[in-house]
Amino acid sequence: MEQRALPSSISGARSFEGNSEVEGDRAVLPPGSELEDFFENAAVGLHIVSNDGTILRANRAELDLLGYAPDEYIGRNIREVHADPATIDDILDRLSRREHLQHYRARLRARDGSIRWVEISSNARSAGGRMINTRCVTIDVTEKVKADELLREQEQRLALTYDSAGVGIVEADAEGRLLRVNGHLCHLLGYTQEELIGRPVFDWTYPADVEVDRAKYRQQVAGKIKSYAIEKRFVRKNGSMFWAVVTSSSVLDASGQFRYAVRVQHDVSERKEIEAILARRAEEQAALHQLTEMLQHALTPEGVYEAALDAIQRGLRCQRASILLLDGGSMKFVAWRGLSDAYRAAVEGHSPWSAADRDPQPISMRDVEHAELPDSLKQAIRAEGISAVCFIPITEGGRLLGKFMAYFDEPHDCTAEQLDVAQTIARQLRFGLERVRTQKAAQRLAAIVESSHDAIVSKDLNGIVSTWNGSAERLFGYTAAEMVGKPIATIIPEDRLGEEPLILGRIRNGELVDHFETVRRRKDGTLVDISLTISPVRDASGRIIGASKIARDISDKKIAEARIQDSERQLRDLLAAIPAAIYTTDRDGKITYFNEAAVQLAGRTPVIGTDEWCVTWKLFWPDGTPLPHDQCPMAVSLREGRPIRGYEAVAERPDGTRVPFIPYPTPIRDASGNITGAINMLVDVSERKQAETQQRILLDELNHRVKNNMMMLKSLLSVAARTSNSSEARTVLDEASRRVAAMAAAQRVLYGTPDAVNFGAEPFLGAVCETAKQMFPPAVQLVCDAEPIDLPNDIAMPLALIINELLINAAKYGLPADGQGTIRVSIGRSGEDISLVVEDEGPGFELSSVRSSSSGLRLVEGLVRQIGGTFEVSRHPSRCTVTFCQMPQETGLATKNSNT
Repeated sequence: MEQRALPSSISGARSFEGNSEVEGDRAVLPPGSELEDFFENAAVGLHIVSNDGTILRANRAELDLLGYAPDEYIGRNIREVHADPATIDDILDRLSRREHLQHYRARLRARDGSIRWVEISSNARSAGGRMINTRCVTIDVTEKVKADELLREQEQRLALTYDSAGVGIVEADAEGRLLRVNGHLCHLLGYTQEELIGRPVFDWTYPADVEVDRAKYRQQVAGKIKSYAIEKRFVRKNGSMFWAVVTSSSVLDASGQFRYAVRVQHDVSERKEIEAILARRAEEQAALHQLTEMLQHALTPEGVYEAALDAIQRGLRCQRASILLLDGGSMKFVAWRGLSDAYRAAVEGHSPWSAADRDPQPISMRDVEHAELPDSLKQAIRAEGISAVCFIPITEGGRLLGKFMAYFDEPHDCTAEQLDVAQTIARQLRFGLERVRTQKAAQRLAAIVESSHDAIVSKDLNGIVSTWNGSAERLFGYTAAEMVGKPIATIIPEDRLGEEPLILGRIRNGELVDHFETVRRRKDGTLVDISLTISPVRDASGRIIGASKIARDISDKKIAEARIQDSERQLRDLLAAIPAAIYTTDRDGKITYFNEAAVQLAGRTPVIGTDEWCVTWKLFWPDGTPLPHDQCPMAVSLREGRPIRGYEAVAERPDGTRVPFIPYPTPIRDASGNITGAINMLVDVSERKQAETQQRILLDELNHRVKNNMMMLKSLLSVAARTSNSSEARTVLDEASRRVAAMAAAQRVLYGTPDAVNFGAEPFLGAVCETAKQMFPPAVQLVCDAEPIDLPNDIAMPLALIINELLINAAKYGLPADGQGTIRVSIGRSGEDISLVVEDEGPGFELSSVRSSSSGLRLVEGLVRQIGGTFEVSRHPSRCTVTFCQMPQETGLATKNSNT
């Protein structure tokens, strides 16, 4: 090893301690010794400092650490190298007291001015009780210090973030006890950290939510799940409550075992409140929609009341409700729920408004106990357990008609939104009652007028027509649309115009014109002999405002035949006037008739006798798939012999435009039940919502017209029977008339049924039996019984004819000789099938023996086959049974392949 000369600053007299020389406070190492080599080439910084702080010696590692050359570093005072004077003073002071320093951290200033962090391990060399010098080991820990500072900064930032986060954060042990909580959670719960730490996380959970959270946490601690999220309620220190989404995640140790859980609580009370408000609004809207739907089907005031009470309780979330209407100036209960007889007797007649009040407004009493009410009334309310009540007026044009009441078992504030809902219910309730009353009155009047075989016309005192029934249309040839609003003189021949002023004069005087025979002119110009009965029409105050005229045809058979021809022409005009595409085919599907609306829908003029199945050029399913004409609903209806409903298709015109439509093909049968053709109506559904409304209107109108024409046909057949000179012809015409009457009765039921595809067995059987009973001897008792089941419209006409034929057969052959007896007819379920049973008191018959001689029974058998049923006859008792399986049809539109 090469020996190195020591700097002159440490040469001079020498003394040794061990292998070192000592001279005063100067120290050197023996040149060339192993100790010298170790000192100079050590991997860490080494230096020797005298007792006054002068650097006596430094090795290469120390010089490299600070960037000094030997002559720049050795000989300087160590205080000049230290960045912190207090630190070096403390080091020298402690070493002078003979302390040993281990890893003492200090900052040294390098030659380039940078600061280096070091750890110093040092002790002093003394002689005679006095420190001679120090021996120091310097280790560079600058990077470690920087890393530690970065770590501390990150930890501080994390702690600040943890505590300042906008969500509640906690750490919990395996028992659920809180180990750490942040400030936001303290703010949410209203507790301090000291009050929370160490307590279970479930202590502030709403009791009903504890078990679900606890069970999940147990699974998490057991390692079955790593995390979970749950919505639950917390109870604050002040007793209030809030909703939060809690996300609990596991922190595991190195072995994968549960160490603690980090649980984040996010306050979602505002969201929950908004959801609750939206749910309330949705429930209120649902209540109003349900009310509207139920009112459409309500046929009686009681039905309206029940629908309104449902809406009140659902829309206002009240526990009880009632409806009161003004009767003789006093409020009377008409419907209620949850109210005792004693309460109703005590409060009936009380009202916050008088009958004379205009535009009364709703009144809400949050707490009845604090309301200004008479003591007797308050006592009655208190005894009923009512805490809050809301009065909602029912008005029309600002005039008070009644009120409904919403009762609450707890104090309750009705919000502005609830009052809006309540007023909407009140309006709907008033509309519903008005509609039922109007409908009942109209139905009674319409039933009287429309069922009359006589022409019934009303007019004002100026002779202007106000109403014009179907018989008037048939008698005079003018439709109601043509005559309403026109002078009655339109049908008076010129030589009889003087009769009208005389008639009106007698009516103004309140006289009755009875059986006045005269002549009137039909629309076609022909004259008809009629008998008139004319009565004054008065308003509510008794003032004469017009006249009601009943005209009876007294023409002969020839005129009646002319009327039949005119009626057929009117029917054709009716089909042409209906604003929907209508066409007919023969039994082979060839087009036999079409109206102008069919031409407009198809965009082409069909060729009668050539075009088949449909008037359209091309057909498609709604999804765009081509629909062959021989597979269209009309073709299916003719092949299967039944009306087809619920289909939708698209017609393409020759110009390329497409029209979506709904077809309504229906087979046409002769008196024997054989298919002679079919009629189809195509409803344009381009504007879906408008089309749905128009569809119902059109169907109702068609049903109405069909019903009227059936009644007209029955009348014509009856007239023909009465005027026929042939007994055989009269028999045939009577049978045809009874069959048409049965079909008309069935049509009335279909017309009055809101369901477009099904009808109720009860009203259907009642209508058919009532029609048939009119033709029986007075002594015959007819008992009808039907279960409340629905049947498809397809079988209405065949079933009506079957019932009619079996009843006629029972009336002819199933009664005792005196003509008195009972016939029973019923419709009910028989397992999965439906049975029609007709019983009489006769001896019965064998079907095989009378089939050839009874055209009626042959008709029944054909109709039974048409509806896919079986026909059985038994004796003791005499009974005819028709069994069939026809389930109600589902509503909605069929699409591609629905006819397969």
